[in-house]
Amino acid sequence: MPLIRVELFEGRTVEQKRALAAALTEATMRTLGSPADAVDVMFFDVPKHDWASAGVLASDRAATPPATSKP
Repeated sequence: MPLIRVELFEGRTVEQKRALAAALTEATMRTLGSPADAVDVMFFDVPKHDWASAGVLASDRAATPPATSKP
């Protein structure tokens, strides 16, 4: 019984989650041979102030314009 845990920033719609759950279930069935009713997908919405990458909160990163690279 595969359990797929999906953690993402809050704000995705139910339709987006529904589509992702269907796609993940299909890929798991195809790859592992699991029946659809054995595949569980759990979504965890995380606020940007609770997620950091490289020591920087995502909420802070979103407030900072991306650096432009010079050719």
